[in-house]
Amino acid sequence: MAAQLSGSAHASRPTEALVDLAALAGNLRAIRRMLDTESAAAGRTAPGIVAVVKANAYGHGAVETARALEAAGATMVAVADVPEGVTLREAGITVPILVFGALSVSNPEGVFTHDLTPTLSTPGAAAVLEREARARGVELGCHLKIDTGMHRLGFRDDHLQATLPEVLRSPHLRVDAVYTHFATADDPKRDDFEHQRERFEIARERLAALGVLPRLAHAANSAALLRDARTWYDFVRPGLLLYGIVPPPLASTLDVRPVLSLRSRLVAVKGLRPGEHVGYGFRFTAERPCRIGVVPAGYADGLDWRLGNRGFALVGGRRVPIVGSVCMDMLMLDVTGLDVAPGDEAVFIGSQGSEHIDVREMAATIGSIPWELLCRLGSRIERIFRDQQ
Repeated sequence: MAAQLSGSAHASRPTEALVDLAALAGNLRAIRRMLDTESAAAGRTAPGIVAVVKANAYGHGAVETARALEAAGATMVAVADVPEGVTLREAGITVPILVFGALSVSNPEGVFTHDLTPTLSTPGAAAVLEREARARGVELGCHLKIDTGMHRLGFRDDHLQATLPEVLRSPHLRVDAVYTHFATADDPKRDDFEHQRERFEIARERLAALGVLPRLAHAANSAALLRDARTWYDFVRPGLLLYGIVPPPLASTLDVRPVLSLRSRLVAVKGLRPGEHVGYGFRFTAERPCRIGVVPAGYADGLDWRLGNRGFALVGGRRVPIVGSVCMDMLMLDVTGLDVAPGDEAVFIGSQGSEHIDVREMAATIGSIPWELLCRLGSRIERIFRDQQ
């Protein structure tokens, strides 16, 4: 029986995102089973799971998602910045919280007041954290990020002898783990993924030569987790996979289910004569008598403008095209031939009858990626959190 945990089933706006927390927990357990099974077969200890809940848990709702993942056995959760971590601590999350982002130009106070684990990704970040730890008279456990080719954050793997000694002299910082991030793990046609893995191995040897022997290492995002067990180390860091989406274009037999569905309702249905137009720019012209359904969801809600005349929704158990321009607050569907009326459901992500649209399909339709579309779901879309068990 479905148990509604938060949110209202009668929101003032009919556009809602349903978040299935049971599916989320099930996905984490499915990843856990795969890690346990394959690690046992290889005679090694299975890695822990760092559940990535940054960016409002990829649009799913960070607090509720983190609570469900903690209860399901996540080893740690990861966020983008200090405020995200503070929000989770204040909501009662007790597992370790790793902060991925740079701390050289932000206020690190929350690291200390809310027991967050920061990343040493630049000399500036190390200097700030050393100063603040010294002022408080504490030793701060940190994770050290190595740049193995993505050239974003992290200490360059080929420059560690020059950049790290000063950081390592910081008496109030303790390196508990070392990690890197893969740029092309989701692209099996490129060999950069393997090159980054090899650089990380060499970097760990260089760290050892410098006297840095962190207890832990991690590198695998969702795509790397699926592709290569050599990248599992002590932790894996699934993000998209936790939310039931295999990173495209990869495929997997892993038993994960989409966690989020997006739905709204028709607020108007009107007829169109041949030659009449729809929406801004008259980007759709009726070639025959049509019926148009109007839905109160638009690009301000995260439904991309490029879905106009490309994307689909589900109405009455059938796929119907999105026609004309997606507006800020609404869009139009061609519901010709369907017996529909205002109040009928329209599904953009999820299932209706035997039909299904997932976010991978939606992203491919407009040349985007699932991460972007999920993270852009607007704040005025109410998240309805349910446990379907």
